[in-house]
Amino acid sequence: MNRGYNSMVGFPLWIRGIVLAIATLPANAQWLNYPAPGTPLTRDGKPDLSAKAPRARNGKPDLSGVWQIEPPPDGEMERIFGDAGSKQAEGDDPRTFSKYFVNFLVDFKPEEEPIRPDAAALTLKRRETMDSPSSHCLPHGVPAIELISFPFKIFQTPEEIAIYYEEGVFRQIHTDGRKLPPDPFPSWMGYSTGKWEGDTMVIDTAGFNDKGWMDSGGHPRSEALHVQERFHRRDFGHMDVQAIIEDPKVLTKPVTIKFTELLIPNSDILEAFCVEGERDRAHMPSAKP
Repeated sequence: MNRGYNSMVGFPLWIRGIVLAIATLPANAQWLNYPAPGTPLTRDGKPDLSAKAPRARNGKPDLSGVWQIEPPPDGEMERIFGDAGSKQAEGDDPRTFSKYFVNFLVDFKPEEEPIRPDAAALTLKRRETMDSPSSHCLPHGVPAIELISFPFKIFQTPEEIAIYYEEGVFRQIHTDGRKLPPDPFPSWMGYSTGKWEGDTMVIDTAGFNDKGWMDSGGHPRSEALHVQERFHRRDFGHMDVQAIIEDPKVLTKPVTIKFTELLIPNSDILEAFCVEGERDRAHMPSAKP
């Protein structure tokens, strides 16, 4: 396999392209410090994020709330990828993104990455220009959209869970017992069903199109992609997520990643519309030397 693909040579160039592509998205949420009913408090009156996870009326864990990816430890992104560039506008600092948003295969040694040669070659080609879907106002996919440092809000009912992403897209997870459609029309966010396994919500999503990227580094996906996410609200302020990614046309075996979402208490999300004529496209990297 081409070592240029594995060694991340030129990473600072294309990660700056990532930031340009998302720079039009809004910063953190509004309605700041509006007290949400039922929020547990510490003795000094602040939200107690280590309190017990809330329960819905049916006794199941309540995943509702505004969530955001837990940032990596200081220096981790630089250690893995090199200089990630200087801090951008609030919410646009690549050092606050999950490492999996940049490269969902980052946990593998270069020679052990379970990616098919044609998919690896396509990834390299994409990194020459970073002509990503997001640079054309198109959405990040699953689970990448939950790995970037823009919040999302979960609404939970007994029959379905809705997730509204501040990026401007939404998902419906049907929990009423229905099966995934056998021959779905390919879509950007796929089709999702969910069920409880103990205190963990297990979400299966399929029916994706092949236009999205698996991460911001250009890894492709196919219409055969299937993602299973396991959401476990550990306590009031932390939700642990495991995502199992299967795509036999791109990967040689399933890939599992784990990450944590942090609750943003007493807050809300903004609306966002990426319809400004793709102005950032002219500032993206060029394939020319």
